[in-house]
Amino acid sequence: MTKKNIIKTASVVFCVAISLITLLPLFLMLLTSLKSNGEIYAESFVFVPEKLLFSNYLKAMMVGDWFVYFKNSVIVTFLTVMLSLIINSLAGYAFARIPFKGRDPLFLIAMIGMMIPGQVTMIPIFTMLKNFPLMGGNNIWGHGGTGLINTYAGLVLPYMAGAFGVFLCRQFFMNMPYALDEAAKIDGCSRFKAYICIFLPLSKPVLATLLVLKTTYTWNDYIWPLIMISKNNMRTVQVALVNTFITEVSASWNLMMAGTAIVMLPLVILFLFTQKYFVEGVVSTGVKG
Repeated sequence: MTKKNIIKTASVVFCVAISLITLLPLFLMLLTSLKSNGEIYAESFVFVPEKLLFSNYLKAMMVGDWFVYFKNSVIVTFLTVMLSLIINSLAGYAFARIPFKGRDPLFLIAMIGMMIPGQVTMIPIFTMLKNFPLMGGNNIWGHGGTGLINTYAGLVLPYMAGAFGVFLCRQFFMNMPYALDEAAKIDGCSRFKAYICIFLPLSKPVLATLLVLKTTYTWNDYIWPLIMISKNNMRTVQVALVNTFITEVSASWNLMMAGTAIVMLPLVILFLFTQKYFVEGVVSTGVKG
């Protein structure tokens, strides 16, 4: 066996081992969702349940108003992702293809946003949204009401744009040949028309990448909806999972894992349909310039 084959075999074994370690928590979650409470709270760890209780999935969906929870998450995720794709692609196009005074320093300032943890800005953003003028009973000065608390706008506005999305789109647009700009100029296209007719149709890979990343982040977000939402009919699926199956007295871990598996399913389906563009987008947005 040659040295090259040994290295190749070792690489495959290593990748398989890492994959198994990565998938182990998911496998344990699925097994837990099929266990009884007695097996979960047994003195010794039960790896494989004696009887697979698929009825746990039906029971999980019968506790709480899951149609409302899924509707809220779909609305918030859809609005956030669509606005994010529009804003980030426009900003990335401007930073990559339009020369204007102060472009590089402004982009550097935008990138500083990637260095600031979200936990640092949560309280200031919450205060601004709570004191939003003329919303939720507030007067023109932002006092007297609840502002954007318990609203879709309060969940969407903080995340509809981001420094990472701008960076990703800028790097993709910078890799496109500048002959496209010259051809658009010769054809009489304005900058915006060139963006709509030429660059946007060619940016499916980066938009698919941003779509998957933004959808996953928004759908799985727990902290911000927990802060902004206090009404049951406005809860998203992540908040509903905790508030429905975990109480101060006990926790239904089998139903919790069953609900988690169902909530995770839309993201798995999304990735399966977009993985081709996702991989292409990650490869084609290498750091340049």
